[in-house]
Amino acid sequence: MKHTRLALAALAALALTGCSGSGAGPEKGLGDPAKKDIAMRLVSSAENSTLDWKSQYGYIEDIGDGRGYTAGIIGFCSGTGDLLEVVERYTDKNPENALAAFLPALRAVNGSDSHEGLGDAFTDAWAKASKDPDLRAAQDAERDSEYFDPAVERAEADGLSALGQFIYYDAYVMHGYADAEGTVGFRTIRADAVAEADPPSDGGDEETYLNAFLDARVAALHEEPSHSDTSRVETAQRVFVREGKLQLETPLAWKVYGESFRITGD
Repeated sequence: MKHTRLALAALAALALTGCSGSGAGPEKGLGDPAKKDIAMRLVSSAENSTLDWKSQYGYIEDIGDGRGYTAGIIGFCSGTGDLLEVVERYTDKNPENALAAFLPALRAVNGSDSHEGLGDAFTDAWAKASKDPDLRAAQDAERDSEYFDPAVERAEADGLSALGQFIYYDAYVMHGYADAEGTVGFRTIRADAVAEADPPSDGGDEETYLNAFLDARVAALHEEPSHSDTSRVETAQRVFVREGKLQLETPLAWKVYGESFRITGD
């Protein structure tokens, strides 16, 4: 009986710590500020070639992907509507801002790669406005409401750890939720993954499921000529899955688009 009680106590301790006997602390998702910051740095390495995501509020250029201007901390685009939404949020908070005058042009170019009514005047105004805390807050709010929060919520429902939550979030950022002309969205990528492997919420193995999701994402990338480079998956996220970094444990080392990155410490 004594040995039975000890065994049960040990099992209970493992359940409470959320680990497999490694001595790690309780599992934390991307709702934890430190984990969220790691996720932001990982995305920034791909979107902006830097881990310093907080320096990217003023970033803006046309990267030739058919989405018009790409701007800000996660690459809001004039052609997909989220850049417009950022400026609308900013204008709601600060109606006299210098970007408000470009709202009609942003509405007109939505759905295209056109610069009509924007051009250097807009990019200069964006760079200057990025120093305003209100525009930074508008970018944060758009990122969270349209990408981060729904991705994490879906990942949690699928029983995924911090790594899985990040993988979903990055897919949301790059592909959007729904399919658009010439693109495959997160919704379809996830559906293809679920057809191949059960998520943990349905009793599946997490690493097996995440690899199925990444396979589906690679297939989606091959559908977009402007995003045909799969290193964002194969030499970054796939590496973390293979290493078993389900809690995004540091150190993390990866490559994306030919550049090497590393995060050390928590």
